Amino acid sequence: MKRRTLLKLAAGSAAVAGFSPVSLAVAAPLKELRLDYAYYSPASLVLKRFGWLEEEFKADGVQVRWVLSAGSNRALEYLNANSIDIGSSAGLAALLAKANGNPIKTPYIFSRPEWTALVVRKDSNIRTVADLKGKKVAATKGTDPYLFLLRSLQTAGLKRSDIEHVSLQHADGRAALEQGKVDAWAGLDPHMAASELESGSKLIYRNVAFNTYGFLNVREDFLAARPAEVARVIKAYERARAWIRANPGEAARILSEEAKVSLPVALLQVKLRSDFSNPQPGSEHVKALQVAAPILKDESLVKADADLHRAIAELVDTRFAQPYIARA
Repeated sequence: MKRRTLLKLAAGSAAVAGFSPVSLAVAAPLKELRLDYAYYSPASLVLKRFGWLEEEFKADGVQVRWVLSAGSNRALEYLNANSIDIGSSAGLAALLAKANGNPIKTPYIFSRPEWTALVVRKDSNIRTVADLKGKKVAATKGTDPYLFLLRSLQTAGLKRSDIEHVSLQHADGRAALEQGKVDAWAGLDPHMAASELESGSKLIYRNVAFNTYGFLNVREDFLAARPAEVARVIKAYERARAWIRANPGEAARILSEEAKVSLPVALLQVKLRSDFSNPQPGSEHVKALQVAAPILKDESLVKADADLHRAIAELVDTRFAQPYIARA
């Protein structure tokens, strides 16, 4: 991309984000773009497979470095540690991180998934959330499945202290469930879909409203200094989103190969449990977080005086991506 074109794009992006284009003109050239890919984000897998970001930034001499995120907690840790510039997580997990000081913003929604539920073995006598009282339940702290578990317990009048929480990463949670080391598991696709289809595991509680979207998060300092580059990443995500909607079977095949799960498992995740129709952050996502936010205080996951409404307003960027999202 020619320098004049790049500066023009930067200035337009700065106007949307509220940054000064003057500072962008003197910013040092970007040498490396660091972002995550995750099995719970099919769009990231498509981008990585086809090399569209490498293609986009090749003329500028920018190296693209991909880092695997095993869960929202990992992606948010990498962002907080300045190990990546852009990372994918669940919405409520992003809010938890933001409220606890992680300097991130969310300018893009990569999907609305139903990626978590409460899972038990096929031979389990656990039938309802209430049956979890006194049981061992695996879940990954700092992720949507863990927060889904806490919200699910509330529907049965239970608290975290009413169960024995076992903190495991998602894949380890599946193994622990199937090996009988825990009684239940707050699962995450594709591991959950694999356990369901391959081991006969049962989903005892589902609630798509408790699944808080796929947030593409950017470090605030990176967004402030590099709005033009963030815009180009979002346009690449839009290319991936359009491709997935047109080719869900092929997207599932990519997920199958990357995550090393069967094609039926990947198809279940991509075609039946993922909605790629609305990538524009807006009132829908703000309201979902506002409804979910009380669990963070109820379970003392944030300080008692934390201003969660302010954290939501500062997290969800409803303006930045508008010029770059395809209208379908």
